[in-house]
Amino acid sequence: MLQIVHQRAEKIICVNYKGTPLEIEETNLCKAFWVLAENYPDELICWCEETYTQKFDESFLKEIFGHNLIMASYALEHSYFSEKIGYIDQHPSININPEVPYGTWRMSTDAGGIKGGILSKFQQTFGNIKDFGFLLNAIAKSGQHNGLFCYSDPRFFTPKLKKDYNLRPVAGVSELFSFVYVHYKTARLWLLFWCFVKFEGSFPILSLLRSLFRKKVFLKEIDFGKVGLKRIEKTVKPYSLDVIIPTLGRREYLLQVLDDLKKQSVLPKKVIVVEQNPDPNSQTDLPELTAEEWPFKLIHHFIHKTGACTARNMALEEVDADWVFFADDDNRMESDVLEKSLIELEAYNINCLTLNYIQPGETLFFDKRKQWGTFGAGNSIVRGVFAKKIRFDAAFNYGYGEDMEYGMQLRNAGCDIIYHPDIKIVHLKAPRGGFREVSLPPWKEDDPKPAPTIMLFAEKYYTSIQKKGFKTELFLRNYSLSKNLNPIKYWKNMQLRWLKSETWAKKLMLK
Repeated sequence: MLQIVHQRAEKIICVNYKGTPLEIEETNLCKAFWVLAENYPDELICWCEETYTQKFDESFLKEIFGHNLIMASYALEHSYFSEKIGYIDQHPSININPEVPYGTWRMSTDAGGIKGGILSKFQQTFGNIKDFGFLLNAIAKSGQHNGLFCYSDPRFFTPKLKKDYNLRPVAGVSELFSFVYVHYKTARLWLLFWCFVKFEGSFPILSLLRSLFRKKVFLKEIDFGKVGLKRIEKTVKPYSLDVIIPTLGRREYLLQVLDDLKKQSVLPKKVIVVEQNPDPNSQTDLPELTAEEWPFKLIHHFIHKTGACTARNMALEEVDADWVFFADDDNRMESDVLEKSLIELEAYNINCLTLNYIQPGETLFFDKRKQWGTFGAGNSIVRGVFAKKIRFDAAFNYGYGEDMEYGMQLRNAGCDIIYHPDIKIVHLKAPRGGFREVSLPPWKEDDPKPAPTIMLFAEKYYTSIQKKGFKTELFLRNYSLSKNLNPIKYWKNMQLRWLKSETWAKKLMLK
């Protein structure tokens, strides 16, 4: 391990190599960062603010950096950007849970690290950046899109250390605008400017104009080569896996799913099917589930209460395996899907793997392993210790976003979600809406905007700044789709629909 000790992310105090001071000629922090990356490609290059060196805990570095494609930091007192980045970004990366390892591109200069060989891959694109904090965030933001796993990790510092969660931002408004212009679509820059005018009472025209002179980042596909992810095993260790499947009115599709599970090279330990039919006088459409012999334990629940969250929560009460596969009742999969997934999970020490969930005839969009911004409730495998303690929020039963909300619960528990493009499940998109009720949601006639479950998600997981940005973008984006192009009447109508959505979200919270 190589550690750069710096003062306020500006001046190098010293460089330590395996506990011994290292002489380097370069005194500029950013330039020294690149020099060390080139000279020590196999070493973990860490940085730490001088004030915190005695609190820096090296004992967890092997756990933090479980493989080569990890960049991690921790903001003990200083966040580089302020929370105002939330005006234009509502992704999970923005509102970090500081208590657990949390997937985010938001890097701090307080302490962190990255493999030298990985770092050097970014020099051609970012070699001219002179601000160390800006550089770290630029690497992480662009790196995430290329398969770099980026985290905020409290294990950099001793667990007994009191952490200041009221972080002080380092970057000013000008740096924020420049970063947004460089790393986001240009429309986001104008949205940020409007939010500053509307919510901050400021008119940062100079910051806006300066940002337009920066160069957009067009990072070419990175080949991490020999310093990339390393496989540990190519065989599955004796782990157990349970499968949960909610179903409603899809008999033939479900039987196909079960047939695919029977043919898996690594068989599930248990498959839990929750069949739903809202008719209290109905009987099961799946008598063969209990009549036939299966190569795994099959548990069949038949209930008259509907809702995706209700069904999955019932199934989760039955799981006791090392891993839980969240499946849909209209999946099709090859016979080695579970085996390949378990190999990946073990090799890269992943807690949640979301598989490629492509529809027939659909083109693959993401072609790299990467940290995922949502969660697939029909195509994900989750480590049992997390799946056993986390439940779906029943307030999302009849709307959108239940899988997205479950994903946020996982992240806040310290379970990152990784997408894998090469392990595929075909999503047949069977008719009748699967396990959802055919009837319309109770708020349909009120015509709220956004959908109340989306508003509920925002209330639960957005900062106040993110919610303002979300509302502003929603209003602006829907203006061109509105039949009423009178801006005053449109705004009043959207405001009324927004208030209705908030009212419904509050009702859902009370259920």
